[in-house]
Amino acid sequence: MKKVFLMLAAAMLTASMNAQETAVTANKAGDNWYVGINGGVSTTLTKQTQNGGFFKAMAPTVGVRVGKNFTTVFGLVADADFHFKSNKKWEDDSKTFIEDLNVDLLGSFNLSNAFAGYTGQPRCFEVIALGGFGWSHGFNHQPKTNAINSRIALDFALNFGSDKEWQLYLEPSLTYALHSWARGTDAALAAVMGDFRFNNFAYDINKSVFSLKLGINYKFGNSNGTHNYAIAPLRNQAEIDGLNAKINSLRKTVETKDAQIVEKDGRIEELENALDECKKKPAIVVEEVKKETVLQPIVIFRQGKSTIDAAQYASIEMIAKYMRNHKESKVLVRGYASPEGNPELNQKLSVARAVSVMTALINKYKIAPERITIEGMGATDKLSEEIDFNRVAMFIDTTK
Repeated sequence: MKKVFLMLAAAMLTASMNAQETAVTANKAGDNWYVGINGGVSTTLTKQTQNGGFFKAMAPTVGVRVGKNFTTVFGLVADADFHFKSNKKWEDDSKTFIEDLNVDLLGSFNLSNAFAGYTGQPRCFEVIALGGFGWSHGFNHQPKTNAINSRIALDFALNFGSDKEWQLYLEPSLTYALHSWARGTDAALAAVMGDFRFNNFAYDINKSVFSLKLGINYKFGNSNGTHNYAIAPLRNQAEIDGLNAKINSLRKTVETKDAQIVEKDGRIEELENALDECKKKPAIVVEEVKKETVLQPIVIFRQGKSTIDAAQYASIEMIAKYMRNHKESKVLVRGYASPEGNPELNQKLSVARAVSVMTALINKYKIAPERITIEGMGATDKLSEEIDFNRVAMFIDTTK
């Protein structure tokens, strides 16, 4: 029997691997969980002393189920069944409404997906095999019994709902007792006689229990937006080659950008070094050249003379009037000489002409001396092309 089970498991594993060539979305820890309830009947397959046979021993059964599918083929199920009293019950001394509890941990194997592959969502009709081990407890036995069991089942499932989130199934199953023990002095006798108690049945080790249940499961939503596995989008070789070409192009672009960044970093370093050198150099002070304000009136002198002709006082009077109207104003008087003659004499003559004008402003027009300064500019031919027009005294407003 062990070899048969191993060969069956190997065949199922091979079929599953062949059927799972289609890639599906990742199975996260919170994905592909479901819960359900079920109900039906359970009975022994052969007539026993206390239960009265197959049909007379039937008892109602209600169960709850929690499961998770790890792949489109393999899953794990935790199942708990409660067995109730019937008219022909197995124990005359039954005292509780629930007589037996059976808890199983089962592996599930979707035969439809294993042998026909997964199409992207569950089929409307599927066949699912279950098998595993469990524990049962009899509440009304004297003494109370516990047993380890092995269970196999087959689900004929109907999937429905907008996203196949509901599953209605019909499940026949067989349960085999593997070991049991009783509290009290009857334990030794039970071991000698080979008598095992399972789900409130007293039966021989070669006997088994048959159950037929109808159940419904609800599958919770997954991270892929559905209630089941979804087909992962696959790409053909042309798409893969195109993506690889794009990746290589982007790599070249990155390499080019990296080279440009290195070049710019070098340029930045050069500019920073140049800036540091500039900071080390002494600062250049640029003096602002003050623009002179030349007043229009001028005083013209005769050649070699520094005395003021009577006609020239009109210009001096205009300057005096300007200074009286502008109390804060100050004036620089510049004297000039024509270029002919000795330069030293011309320098002295230019100073004397400036002094004569200043004296007139002070003595004749009563302008405060501290508001007037003089400067002898010597000989020049820059003021005018006419030689005579270079023998003058000019007025500069130095207030601003």
